[in-house]
Amino acid sequence: MPPQLCEFHLPLSPEDLLRSGGVNQYVVQEVLPIRQLQPQLKAFQAAFRAQGPLAILQHFDTVYSILHHFRNVDLGLKEDTLEFLIKVVSRHSQELPSILDDAALSVSERSSHLNALKMNCYVLIRLLESFETMSSQTSLLGLDVAGKGKKARSKAAHGFDWEEERQPILQLLTQLLQLDIRHLWNHSVIEEEFVSLVTGCCYRLLENPTISHQKNRPTRDAITHLLGVALTRYNHMLSATVKIIQLLQHFEHLAPVLVGAVSLWATEYGMKSIVGEIVREIGQKCPQELSRDPSGAKGYATFLTELAERVPAILMASVCVLLDHLDGENYMMRNAVLAAMAEMVLQVLNGDQLEEAARDTRDQFLDTLQAHGHDVHSFVRSRVLQLFTRIVQQKALPLTRFQAVVALAVERLADKSVLVCKNAIQLLASFVANNPFSCKLSDADLAGPLQKETQKLQEMRAQRRIPAPALQPQEEWEAMLPEVQSTLQRLLACPQEEEEEGTPQQIADAETADQVKERIRQLLARASYKQAILLARQATHRFPGSDPFCGADAEDSPEGRLLSLLADIFKGPASGAHAAPEQTAGADPRGECAQAQAGRSEELVKQEMLVQYLRDARSFSQSVTEAISTVSRMMYENTTTVVQEVIEFFVMVFQFGVPQALFGVRRMLPLIWSKEPGVREAVLNAYRQLYLSPKGDSARAKAQALIQNLSLLLVDASVGTIQCLEEILCEFVRKEEVKPAVTQLLWERVTEKAPCSPAERCAAVMLLGMMARGKPEIVGSNLDVLVGAALADSGRRDYRLAQQVCQAISNISDRRKPSLGARHPPFRLPQEHGLFQRLRDMVTKGFAQPDPLWVPFKEAAVALTYQLAEGPQEICARMLRDCARQALDGLQEDSAPQGNPEAAAPRLRTLLLLNLLSLAGDVALQQLVHLEQAVSGELGRRRALREEQEHKAKAPKEKNTNSETTMEDELGLAGGASADDTEAELIRNICEMELLEGRQVLAAFVPLLLAVCHNPGLYSSPELSAAASLALGKFCMISSRFCESQLRLLFTMLEKSSLPTVRANLMVVVGDLAIRFPNLLDPWTPHLYARLRDPAQHVRKTAGLVLTHLILKDMVKVKGQVSEMAVLLIDPAPPIAALAKNFFNELSHKGNAVYNLLPDIISRLSDPECGVEEEPFRTIMKHLLAYITKDKQLESLLEKLCQRFRTARTERQHRDLAFCVAQLPVAERGVRRLLDHFDCFGDKLSDDAVFAAFLSIVGRLRRGAKPEAKAVVDEFEQKLRACHSRGLDGMDELDLGPGGSQQAPSAKKRVPRAQAAASTASDDFATPEPRRPTRRPPRTTKKKPQVVFSSDESSEEELSAEMTEDETPRKTTPLRRASRRPRS
Repeated sequence: MPPQLCEFHLPLSPEDLLRSGGVNQYVVQEVLPIRQLQPQLKAFQAAFRAQGPLAILQHFDTVYSILHHFRNVDLGLKEDTLEFLIKVVSRHSQELPSILDDAALSVSERSSHLNALKMNCYVLIRLLESFETMSSQTSLLGLDVAGKGKKARSKAAHGFDWEEERQPILQLLTQLLQLDIRHLWNHSVIEEEFVSLVTGCCYRLLENPTISHQKNRPTRDAITHLLGVALTRYNHMLSATVKIIQLLQHFEHLAPVLVGAVSLWATEYGMKSIVGEIVREIGQKCPQELSRDPSGAKGYATFLTELAERVPAILMASVCVLLDHLDGENYMMRNAVLAAMAEMVLQVLNGDQLEEAARDTRDQFLDTLQAHGHDVHSFVRSRVLQLFTRIVQQKALPLTRFQAVVALAVERLADKSVLVCKNAIQLLASFVANNPFSCKLSDADLAGPLQKETQKLQEMRAQRRIPAPALQPQEEWEAMLPEVQSTLQRLLACPQEEEEEGTPQQIADAETADQVKERIRQLLARASYKQAILLARQATHRFPGSDPFCGADAEDSPEGRLLSLLADIFKGPASGAHAAPEQTAGADPRGECAQAQAGRSEELVKQEMLVQYLRDARSFSQSVTEAISTVSRMMYENTTTVVQEVIEFFVMVFQFGVPQALFGVRRMLPLIWSKEPGVREAVLNAYRQLYLSPKGDSARAKAQALIQNLSLLLVDASVGTIQCLEEILCEFVRKEEVKPAVTQLLWERVTEKAPCSPAERCAAVMLLGMMARGKPEIVGSNLDVLVGAALADSGRRDYRLAQQVCQAISNISDRRKPSLGARHPPFRLPQEHGLFQRLRDMVTKGFAQPDPLWVPFKEAAVALTYQLAEGPQEICARMLRDCARQALDGLQEDSAPQGNPEAAAPRLRTLLLLNLLSLAGDVALQQLVHLEQAVSGELGRRRALREEQEHKAKAPKEKNTNSETTMEDELGLAGGASADDTEAELIRNICEMELLEGRQVLAAFVPLLLAVCHNPGLYSSPELSAAASLALGKFCMISSRFCESQLRLLFTMLEKSSLPTVRANLMVVVGDLAIRFPNLLDPWTPHLYARLRDPAQHVRKTAGLVLTHLILKDMVKVKGQVSEMAVLLIDPAPPIAALAKNFFNELSHKGNAVYNLLPDIISRLSDPECGVEEEPFRTIMKHLLAYITKDKQLESLLEKLCQRFRTARTERQHRDLAFCVAQLPVAERGVRRLLDHFDCFGDKLSDDAVFAAFLSIVGRLRRGAKPEAKAVVDEFEQKLRACHSRGLDGMDELDLGPGGSQQAPSAKKRVPRAQAAASTASDDFATPEPRRPTRRPPRTTKKKPQVVFSSDESSEEELSAEMTEDETPRKTTPLRRASRRPRS
């Protein structure tokens, strides 16, 4: 049969065209070989020129053959075929309108054009899909191709740019579908296969992963418009919905693409219903299935979220079908639904003019968001906070919900998830930045206006004793008349609105005219104007003869008649439209009274609103203040992003005037030392934003504001705070961010050219000193000015100012040890400089004055003298002699009573003695620092210069003759090392043999110092005792011989002094001595640990700090006494407990330190004689056992703890060991280790507490255990229960069963351990002896400090360090022994 008489059926697969499927169905006759394709294509082209688009009817087999051999056909032939088919389809689409309009078109011609249309479209679309497949395969093979030449290489591979060819084909198909081609089919019903053919290629193109790229946007737009035409003209909605759901499930990249397409169809093509269909399909998905299909859930969630951003109003109608997913397990779907609700609140349900139904919907959405702020998944809680942040930023949150959402944010600050905490901080910051109350949220500033306005409100209420009369009907009618009139005009203009509204207010058969009149009046009073008008119109027809429905003027318009009727009904007969003039005139006085009363009522309402506004503002301020304390505790989190958010939050609340924000601004100062660059930069940006950009009209005004703000930070600031601020200012000065006007104003305050208070002048000096660290010339160039202005010899002496001047001047030189490569000597001033004369005069003249600020000043003065003066020891020696002379001159003239000969001797005044000893101690310490840093550094510098000059002076001959030199000579190490040793030995000999011996100045103060320390009863002043103990420690730092001779005195005072200040000072002293003379202090280590149980909180904190530094710097052996540090974890003082936690956190980073110490800590803390109670023990061990994370450590510790059961003798120790085992994260291997050592603790399982602890391990392991692990867990549980109920006999019965064979290996291992346990049975809960390793030759390298147990240490040194009775100082007044802190 000729092809013209056959009917072309669109096949499901290309192979179907090779088989005959029915009568008159077109079948491909022959698949042409490749060599005939080119000539046949040319024949097709010739036929097209003669016959037009119908030529496909004779040459379809040619194009089919090209498709069949597509992979093997030459690329040029493919391109020619594609180009030709585009031309054929284009021409066919141009001819179809005239063909379709031809009334004389025969059936055969219509059938021919239909077959040609289907054939042309079929081969074009298949060719399109083939090229797309080839392009995708090529892109997958060339994924590594990148760079500028990628597009050129792709074009060279294909011969043309396929990405640019797709769009014209899709546009051609769109143009074809826009024609009225359905008339080509019988009954004008287009077949579904043709629509599926065209739309199917669109969906296949969308599956390309690169379709979402920006370069493919024209293709996406063409696909969207093609599918839009299919939706509107060819009833493609059902198929499109199903296909979109499938694409979302399997292709994550398509969610944004499909959102754009669906939103375009809903807005431009008017297909809003497709949104509801797609959302309904997603809503019907089973939540359990989505929890197992994360990929599909992610696609649906992304689609819903972005669709809500595009068309929230359309989506809102279908959001109810998504509510089931809020209870599903997949958190992404919950996030998507919540995000959609938030978008609807932002874009649709926003504003004050919402109707009641819209307000209810908004409130329901916000309630749902708040409820999911407590969701079980942290990502959902975080997403809720993010959504509320957007709502607050766009001012879409009702004021009535402010407090509830703020409370939610404050509550989430304590969330375990870092992400939730971060978003909670961001939400609080958004509340502060977008609050509708005030630019200043100070509670004190708001309390005054609130109290004032509340009092005014109470007075206004008291004045309204007579209630105001109700408004007259005439006034109410005039108020509602405009809206009634507009409603009536709308109804008369659009009668269909009445039909839509219907008549909900029907008139009953038995209802009278008066009853209907009353109903109309009530409807008007409720503002239901439309219903009142409709009811009035119905009543005029129902009661034409009844009043008032019969009194309308026939000449009036319909609008006028209805308005008159409604006015008569609402106002009543007394004030109707036809009322007498006398009645109207008589109502004037009453109307004036009503107006006055209405005015007062309006004022009262305004006042109530103002008071409520102030209450809300103050409540909001209090909530922010409450949040500040919580946020400030998060400032030192380990997560950088959280710390940055905290810093930004405090910057914002500080700018809004919250007084407590200054606490956070100060607390962030230590973060300037953070190792994280992001945190350090955040601190710098915060202070840059807060202080370097002040408001002001001029540069001087800005400088004054900047100085004032920085001065506030210095008020009552600690030393650490000042150092942090100094680092920040130094950084600003280096970057030249501080304007010259600031420096100028500071100098004016220092020189008193600008009026300022003494505190402001002192702050100016401090700020100048901080800036001098970054740029020393700020102070160095004006040194004489500073000395003359601040250290002037006037009648009043400000020692605080003088101290700050000394610290500021000290910043002009480097305090570090001079480097060997420096050619110039360090900066120093001559002894005759006026600075040192002023300092000496102020020290000596204030020596006898009872000014507490003199002590820190003279310390700064001595330090500055040693730092900057040439020969500082001579200046300080004269200073000491002058002060000692004053002290001798101050001998008391009165003698003591004759009955006490020892007290009859002349005694120095306490103040003079205190100042003298303090000054001597400062000089001694600074002399030591001067020798070891300045003198030693200068000697090394001079030696380096001398060696360099000698090296240059050598002749070339000497270099050639000495060619056989050693490696040390070539590198210059041999002579340098010996020279360093010589210089160090010289300095050491000076300290050991000279400073405290003979006729040296410092040696003269040693007897006096020892006399005060040995006689605390005679010198009973607490201040004197503290100064003497510190001075003694500084003297001990100089000489090891002197230190060794006074160690017993130091530790006697440390243990027995009744003054907490003395004990704390001596703890710092012995800490410094442990670093300088570690071998001397090693036997006294137990006395250091003993201070951790001191009854005074300050002493315990100081001891904890000192031992933390010593242990972490490996200056003290970590013995078993470290359990005292563990006791601090439960200290009642939070700072001490935090210090202990920080210590163990740092110790856990030092290899296996915590693991090595745990056995001894458990032994000591569970000891009934010197341990702690059971509950505190558990609290401590929960914290320490959390550091055991490595599997090998866990298994080894399990073995050690099991062995400890053998040596434990009390039930308390059994319970403690069982608790520790239960706290470890035991896994399958751990259970096997417990089974191997079961006989160690099997006999202890009769104790219910021990049994419950081991049973808790079984309960944890059963959750999520693998099948192979369950057998081990079951065996362990059976043994536990058997031993608990029947003792070890029950375990023996279990051994007879199948599991008995597993006990043989463990029994073999336990024999030597049992013997070892028996040998140590005399030691109460002792650590098992470590195995002796094989002997190795001794190493010559220096040994590093090792972590050892107390059981490994020899006690001979500790016993030799105990103080005997004859070695303790003998006093006339007995010392009150400081008792131990009682245990709770």
